[in-house]
Amino acid sequence: MTSLLEGPNNLGARGTEIGVRVKGLDAAVGAARGRLDDALLAPATEVVGKAAERLRLSADHTVVALGGATGSGKSSTFNALVGLELASVGVRRPTTSWASACTWGTNGASELLQWLGIPPRHQVVRDSMLDTGREPKDMDGLVLLDMPDHDSTEVAHHLEVERLVRLADLLIWVLDPQKYADAAIHDRYLRPLAAHTGVMIIVLNHIDEVAEERRPGMLADLRRLLDADGLHGISLIPISAREGIGIEDLRKTLIAKVADKAATKARLATNLTEVAGAIAKVNGQATPPVIEQKDRDGLRQALAEAAGVPVVVDAVRKASLVRAQRATGWPAVSWVARLRRDPIKHLQLGASDREFIASARSAVPDTNQVQIPRVDGAVRDLADRLSAPLTRPWQTAVSRAATAQLPEISARLDRAVMATDLEVGRTPAWTQLVRGLQWVLLLAAVAGGVWWAGVSAADLPDPEVGGVLVPALLLVGGLLGGLLLALGCRAAIGSIANGRAERAESRLRAAVEQVADELVIAPLTVELDAYRATTENLRIALG
Repeated sequence: MTSLLEGPNNLGARGTEIGVRVKGLDAAVGAARGRLDDALLAPATEVVGKAAERLRLSADHTVVALGGATGSGKSSTFNALVGLELASVGVRRPTTSWASACTWGTNGASELLQWLGIPPRHQVVRDSMLDTGREPKDMDGLVLLDMPDHDSTEVAHHLEVERLVRLADLLIWVLDPQKYADAAIHDRYLRPLAAHTGVMIIVLNHIDEVAEERRPGMLADLRRLLDADGLHGISLIPISAREGIGIEDLRKTLIAKVADKAATKARLATNLTEVAGAIAKVNGQATPPVIEQKDRDGLRQALAEAAGVPVVVDAVRKASLVRAQRATGWPAVSWVARLRRDPIKHLQLGASDREFIASARSAVPDTNQVQIPRVDGAVRDLADRLSAPLTRPWQTAVSRAATAQLPEISARLDRAVMATDLEVGRTPAWTQLVRGLQWVLLLAAVAGGVWWAGVSAADLPDPEVGGVLVPALLLVGGLLGGLLLALGCRAAIGSIANGRAERAESRLRAAVEQVADELVIAPLTVELDAYRATTENLRIALG
């Protein structure tokens, strides 16, 4: 687009209002593609393309197209404005077969005529061999086109008129007293082009054939029809191309249009306003919604619960406690505990993180049957809340983006959680030292007990050191030391279990957050950004 708006002598160099509006419409169409109906965007795409091409071409020329029905005197009007007999008139051929062009001023005109699709054999430069060099230059910059007759029976002629009507900067419609109310021109051209009143002129030709006393009434009736078409205030000039009546008035009007160089921009601006307005009606102008932090947190919480994060975190805490207690507890107590039913046997304490997570999640009956519908509801509620102020097409686009990945969420949550490192397979190194010490104390107690029993059975003297019975010291000291050591480690064990549970929860929620952001938040953000871009650029296109 930028390259199309650049050039040494164009209308749409970067930074100009019309160029900015064209780029704005182009950006709006690009952002709305796939969200709004292609049939709605197609005219805008065409306008952008045509406008960009026209802006790249000569800014010194104004393209004026003469249109009219067979017998309206359109070609005679063309000849009268040119001052030469260039276009064949109706007495010599039934319709204008091809568009003819007469150009005043040649600089930059050739590329413009090529863009207009005018064959070289139908081009004439008015200020070349046809002039003596003494003619006034007040028409310089005018490219006058004589279009085919719009009511021709030839389909090709209709297509040519339709094409040139879209390309011309200024349109002159030549009517005649007999057919000025013909529905063909009113329904096909005048009424649909009502938005372009500022770049159209209506000419009532053959006025010499109407009695002077009837002329005001006929012009008033024509004005009434034009008002009914929505062409309020449009220029209406009565002329007679054959007698020269009103030709000078028409010429002065053209000279003024060519001199102020405004017709081209006005036509492009009207085209932009028309198509951008049509899109804006469907697009809406609501303030672009924003995904707030509370929306993100609510969705992530729903996904975390569906993934069984609270269950796994609680399992990590319990598993960490059991592992540490077994490692630091008095061996005799641990042996007795093993004889009782293990309340967390399902946690598979000797398993890997993946197996541990699977067993922990499966311990809660029917979690998926309860939580997955909640995820579905949370996603749809978020999409509905965000899209509530938007028009129906954007509501559909937002909902589609939010729910497109719903079938993948469960599997992705499983993979994300299973891949998380929970540290359940590791115990702190100091617990192994405590475990060794517990065994030393236990062995001391056993040795003391056996020694004492042996001494008593053999009726031997009690072995004492400093008045203290050594076997009893070993027995009691080993038992009390092991119990006190186990009790003393409980606070540290609880801190370790809580710390691991917190780290596990943080990692699990980070994994769930990544899934939520990738499968729901990111697609929603794309759609909301597209709506914002469409809305903002439509405002630019509307000027």
